[in-house]
Amino acid sequence: MYYITTNDHVKIAVYDLNPRSEEAILLVHGWPLNEKIYEYQKQMLLCAGYRVITMDLRGFGNSDAPAGPYDYNRMADDIYTVVCKLGLRSFILAGFSMGGAIVSRYMGRYHGYGVKKLCLLAAAAPRFTQTADFPYGETVSEVNRLIRLAETDRPQLSDNFSQMLLYSPHSESIKKWFADLSLSASGIATVQTGCALRDEDLREDLRQIKVPTGIFHGTRDQIVPYSLALQQKQRIADSTLFTFHKSGHGIFYDELECFNQTFLAYLKEG
Repeated sequence: MYYITTNDHVKIAVYDLNPRSEEAILLVHGWPLNEKIYEYQKQMLLCAGYRVITMDLRGFGNSDAPAGPYDYNRMADDIYTVVCKLGLRSFILAGFSMGGAIVSRYMGRYHGYGVKKLCLLAAAAPRFTQTADFPYGETVSEVNRLIRLAETDRPQLSDNFSQMLLYSPHSESIKKWFADLSLSASGIATVQTGCALRDEDLREDLRQIKVPTGIFHGTRDQIVPYSLALQQKQRIADSTLFTFHKSGHGIFYDELECFNQTFLAYLKEG
């Protein structure tokens, strides 16, 4: 691990495995977790010869946790800083949940700079919440309830989240691990990124995605409903939808072997 400093003097923790490989993938985690969620993909990708880069978003994991801001523009700017500092060209970009929303904003804000292929993993896009002209996702009142819980009883929020993350039967130990990862986040970042999830709109960003895009989503997702994956498929021109019928939100773990095989096969296409 090492740090890359942004233009607002925030240190972003970056993990760069197999840096000599010419085939790179950058994986962005979701709310309210950190880069450790990709533990069970890293070895597979390394064995396939990839340079595997992960980062902790500001406020999460080992990155600095400033007072703010935590909007998608700022976090997309952080990704751009990492991409430029590492000199990444023609790389694969992947994001899970809120991370999928943030990489979508990166694609719109920076015109997909350096990205040759995009992967959206249970992505909270194009919106996480419903509006008058977008009847998909969570209600604003439900997300406000989650934000309020983050402000008053974050351990309970983390426990609730870990129980909802997975659909297939798994050990209580793995659920506790996910809860512990979420508790390692900054409380301020958890609240403010919760507000970003509630308020941000990526409909225009999705229209600007011009690279092949894999959409990976579970039909049993209780956090980011499968209907959002259908919206992504509709709005991204060159996209392929991979549906997992026994997966909830934890798309990278619920059907671990099936996901890894499907994910790797898509990465190798073309």
